[in-house]
Amino acid sequence: MQTRTFGPDASALDVVEGLDLGGRSAIVTGSSSGIGVETARAFATAGANVTLAVRDIDAGRRTAASLRAATGNSAIDVVELDLADLASVRSFSASWSGPLHFLITNAGIMHAPELRTDAGWEMHMAVNHLGHFALATELLPALAEAGDARIVSVSSSGHASSGIRFDDMFFQRDVYDPGLAYGQSKTANVLFALEATKRWAPYGVTAAAVMPGGIWTNLQRYWDPVFLADMKRRYPTKTPAQGAATSVWASTRAEVTPGGPVYFEDCRPARVVTSIPDGLHGVLPHALDPAAAERLWNVSAELVGGARNREGSLLREGGGFR
Repeated sequence: MQTRTFGPDASALDVVEGLDLGGRSAIVTGSSSGIGVETARAFATAGANVTLAVRDIDAGRRTAASLRAATGNSAIDVVELDLADLASVRSFSASWSGPLHFLITNAGIMHAPELRTDAGWEMHMAVNHLGHFALATELLPALAEAGDARIVSVSSSGHASSGIRFDDMFFQRDVYDPGLAYGQSKTANVLFALEATKRWAPYGVTAAAVMPGGIWTNLQRYWDPVFLADMKRRYPTKTPAQGAATSVWASTRAEVTPGGPVYFEDCRPARVVTSIPDGLHGVLPHALDPAAAERLWNVSAELVGGARNREGSLLREGGGFR
């Protein structure tokens, strides 16, 4: 990976300036809107072969056409992927051939009403973590074939609101709380990156988690309009292109090694903090706990494996995807 300094105002295109990613392949989930589009744009601009992994195939095709016209890169494909459906994840993974250099797990839902899969899985954990966990593990042979692959998991400062609720991960006992549900799923994104690097670095695969910053996209579709308007007035925000910068930087320029920084913001490692008073900066210790990371990995493998064995699906009842 190449080192270079970028600030919080950098865009994804700034990050790839001077990079040649020709011959390399990237998958970006949730890439038909928001920061996913800008992440894909940066990879395409740098010459990578880019696959838009999207639930809405028509939106994905429109995005791909726009990106081909804007970047001059014709190697932009669209493949359907519903992270709430393990059969869709399996189908997507089975269709992939050749090495995979960059896997950007960008799709997600936020503060959705209580939604569950047919297996009873709470939807934030099902989509934001377990679907991506299944995708990454099934694509491991392709990632290993690349020799120097990078997974980037789009997390959030929202991880501060909850660690992993191992005793009631799916709110089967406690009253459902969308903030806690979202928060633990974002903690899961960081813990996944931590454990994936530990387990897969010998195969040449490392993983990072990123906080993109405050960006207003469809992700906030479930927020109360009055609350959203107040947040927009009070907090500094980034454009989607700026929000995608840290994902692209962590993919192409950051140094990620076992034992090193795993959570990045503003194109740099985040400070470990005990609280996030500004709502944006820092990573809490519970998201960096190696014991929690190992436990979550084992629980996730058991859940996903059990669902596969039952031939069950993670059929989605609704929700907005980033």
